[in-house]
Amino acid sequence: MKWIKRLFLLILVLITAVLTIGIFAPKKFKLERSVEVSLPKDSVYNYLKYLKNQDQFSVWSRQDPKMKKTYTGTDGTIGFVSAWESKDEKVGTGSMEIVKLTPGERIDMHIRFKVPFENEDDAYFETSSINTEKTRVIWGFKGNSPYPWNAITYLLNMNEMIGKDLDGGLKKLKSVLEK
Repeated sequence: MKWIKRLFLLILVLITAVLTIGIFAPKKFKLERSVEVSLPKDSVYNYLKYLKNQDQFSVWSRQDPKMKKTYTGTDGTIGFVSAWESKDEKVGTGSMEIVKLTPGERIDMHIRFKVPFENEDDAYFETSSINTEKTRVIWGFKGNSPYPWNAITYLLNMNEMIGKDLDGGLKKLKSVLEK
């Protein structure tokens, strides 16, 4: 009986700690990673604006080769939607839509996650010239993490968790484009 009280108290302390951290933890997040690619900016931008090309470099796309993919619209244009459905929990189910294109500069996408959790975030690619033959690519994510989930996001260190996947994807992007 005493161990049940201790277990209950431990659970209560943990819940209280998470709720308290949530009061102070940021409710918005933004993370970015970058890579230098030895190609002119327009070449890199024109590759990135096609969402289907993410299958060649995105860690998540490559994680489940058996995932079901569907596409709506014309790839590389505003309104194009790439949807996926996977039994792999790390990949899940969702869709990504091109919402804004700034030619040669930036591709903005809106992501809707359905499984393993429902959430919406924004992602983007930015391209900038280092010189005529080198381009910096930034891959970023930003979104909201409402209370009390923001405490969990903070404690799990989203920047580190998702950042390693972005780094891996950008490393693969560099090798795909430079071969």
